[in-house]
Amino acid sequence: MVYASSAAAYGSLASPQAVGTESPENPYGYSKYAMDQIANRFMHQNPEMIIVGLRYFNVYGPREYYKAKTASMVIQLGHQILDGKTPRLFEGSDEILRDFINIEDVVQANIKACNPKQSGVYNVGTGSPRSFQDIADILQKGLGSNLGTEYFTNPYEEGYQMHTQADITTTEDCLGFEPKVTLEEGIKTYIPEIRRLHGEPLS
Repeated sequence: MVYASSAAAYGSLASPQAVGTESPENPYGYSKYAMDQIANRFMHQNPEMIIVGLRYFNVYGPREYYKAKTASMVIQLGHQILDGKTPRLFEGSDEILRDFINIEDVVQANIKACNPKQSGVYNVGTGSPRSFQDIADILQKGLGSNLGTEYFTNPYEEGYQMHTQADITTTEDCLGFEPKVTLEEGIKTYIPEIRRLHGEPLS
C-alpha cells in the first residue's frame, strides 16, 4: 500500500527535515502525522504487508488547477503576471525557501514506492530548496515580462514554515529515488499549460 503524507508534519523544524523529527503545528499537519502513526502501527502488526508513506514537499506542475487557491505558487504567480499584475510576495521572500518538486519527479517516486526495500515513510522532495523570489523571477523571464515585485507583510508569521528542505537520504537508498527536474526546467515546461489555463475560472 502506498499513501500520501505531507511535509506539513514537520511544522517549523529547522532544515533539513528528516523522518522521525516531526512537529506539526496545524490541523492538516497533525492529520498527516496521525496517519503516519496509524500506518506505522499497522506495519508492525502486519510485517508481511509492505506499506509506504510518501511525505510530499511543495509539489507543482500540470493538472493541479482543480486545487484552486491552494494550487502552487507557480501557477498562481504565473496568472498574476499574465494578468499584467506585479507579482505579490511576502516581505523577505528571497529568504523564504521551499523544497519545490515537479510532478514528474513525484510520479517517479510513486512508481518506485511500489517496489521498496522496506516499509516506511519517505520524504519526496529535491533536497535543494528555492525561494518564492526565484519562482517569480523565473516566471517573469519565461513569460517575457518585467513587472518587478510588490511586497507585503506576511500575516501568517506565527507557525509559518520559513524553510523546508527534504532529507531524501532514505528515499534514495530504499526507493532508488533520484530527483531530476530543476525548478528552471520544471517551470519552463509548465509555462505552456499556465498560458492555456489563463482566464479559466478556478473550480
